Amino acid sequence: AEYMGYACYEVPTGWKFFGNLMDAGKLSLCGEESFGTGSDHIREKDGLWAALAWLSVLAHAREVHAGQDADAWSVSHILRRHWAKYGRNFFTRYDYENCAAEDGAALMKKLNDEIVSHSADWLGKRLGETSRTYKLTLVDDFSYFDPIDGSLSEKQGIRFIFEDGSRIIFRLSGTGSSGATIRLYVESYEDDPKVLFNDTQEVLKPLLEIALKLSQLREITGRHEPDVIT
Repeated sequence: AEYMGYACYEVPTGWKFFGNLMDAGKLSLCGEESFGTGSDHIREKDGLWAALAWLSVLAHAREVHAGQDADAWSVSHILRRHWAKYGRNFFTRYDYENCAAEDGAALMKKLNDEIVSHSADWLGKRLGETSRTYKLTLVDDFSYFDPIDGSLSEKQGIRFIFEDGSRIIFRLSGTGSSGATIRLYVESYEDDPKVLFNDTQEVLKPLLEIALKLSQLREITGRHEPDVIT
């Protein structure tokens, strides 16, 4: 979006936030971390639209690369050309489901009390114990001011943002009788040609180790593996 001069909005979980921006004419394309996508024709994620959008991309690529081998306009080659030009965002989400509600609350409280509340002491620190470290430039409990209706949504996830654009986010979802789900989001931007086609979990391993150490998630919940990896 930045390369092409388009406005880009980061909003909390919930399609209502997309809807407000679309109704105001601020955007026409949206997507969420669980890979749901949509446009301003409908206020909900739409699998049919996503399939048609990809078919449109493939048709354009076929036209541009007419006369070349069919692989030149395959999905794989389109992605490779895209990553070569813009870089690649590696992303994963770990879901720890049906955790004890008090464990989920304790984990978020620990992060708030020990890090977010003392963010000035953490900024500029390099985190990580492997050959690669990450410089912390922002830590907060994400809040979103809706520019359309003026509403403020607070406590939308504890974020660790690093100098290279990598980020770690912790979010607590659901605290009912069936327990809470702790969601850990990890993302890293890479533009090194030697890394672009590597396995996602391997690329994100150093950040995952940082996240688990900062939060002491395993120690607090007793969970050593997530229930779901996206």
